[in-house]
Amino acid sequence: MGVSGGFWHHEFWLPPGATWEDLKESADTHYPQPQDLLLCIPGALLLIFVRCLFERTVALPLGRGLGVRDKKRPKVQPNATLESFYVLLGRTPKEEDLISLAKQSDLPIRKVETWFRHRRAQDHPRLMKKFCEASWRFTFYFTSFFSGLALLYDKPWFWDPTMCWLKFPQQPLPPALGWFYLLELSFYCSLVATLPFDVKRKDFKEQIIHHIATITLIFVSYCANMIRFGMMVMLVHDASDYILELAKMLHYLKWQRVCDAVFFAFAVVFILSRLVLFPLIVYYYFVTKLPLFPISCLINAFLGVLQLLHIFWSYLIIHMIFSVIFRGGKRQDARSDTEESDRSEAEDPAKNQE
Repeated sequence: MGVSGGFWHHEFWLPPGATWEDLKESADTHYPQPQDLLLCIPGALLLIFVRCLFERTVALPLGRGLGVRDKKRPKVQPNATLESFYVLLGRTPKEEDLISLAKQSDLPIRKVETWFRHRRAQDHPRLMKKFCEASWRFTFYFTSFFSGLALLYDKPWFWDPTMCWLKFPQQPLPPALGWFYLLELSFYCSLVATLPFDVKRKDFKEQIIHHIATITLIFVSYCANMIRFGMMVMLVHDASDYILELAKMLHYLKWQRVCDAVFFAFAVVFILSRLVLFPLIVYYYFVTKLPLFPISCLINAFLGVLQLLHIFWSYLIIHMIFSVIFRGGKRQDARSDTEESDRSEAEDPAKNQE
């Protein structure tokens, strides 16, 4: 048996007693085919193109029309010595580095500190860029969630999760669900591709872990024909994302009271969907109704990673809300932009949650 044959062996991908022969297609019956997922590559490229077009022709004019304005930033005087240190060694020099750089550039230490502060501000993303990114993600998540809801509303297994596993794995794939799966996979692949160019968050590492886990789960669940379960997981996760992106947009527009209300709605939906519905209903029936086999164990591990991220982000959300409401603290949370954020922007509960 070759490497490819060993990788696709039915004992690895399917529950005990099932083989690939059970998923053989006919004229009227279609099952997931792994090669279908190769379409995610052109799909991701297409979404990146659509995003660029959307941000330029929709989000940018919308932001300008609603009053989003970038703040003027101080100009940085060219200095080869300081620029070389900034690019090669770090954006925030230590005290001994400041003394050395001051001597090399024949400048007072205070002016060197000011130069680095202004230079970091130059690299910080503009408010309009943040608004455009949030607008794109809001549009996609909103469309994705309500499209998924429309696709699943009349499915009996949507209302009774035990039916997700009825006659598994012999569950024919409706074309609409197959295209939805491909769209979600393409979107997360596009997010990974644009991570180096997007606004960098303080939870950048957690973002990468989340995207990798999500892409792996979509790929594996499609190949193993766990489409019903995968659809439930994606719908639960999409339920709060568009609310967060809306809160960000309102924050950039400085509509603070509306932003606060939307953010608290996001917090409620996020905690209910990620810490209640997902583990107690969707995940519970996955564990109790499905026999153990290699792929189910792999999915179990990645679902555990996602749940740890849910707990981590829920803690940050709850901690921030309590600090604002009961302690009167600043509305800044650990998932905001990088440290060079404008101070006025950091004082908001919706600031760049993911």
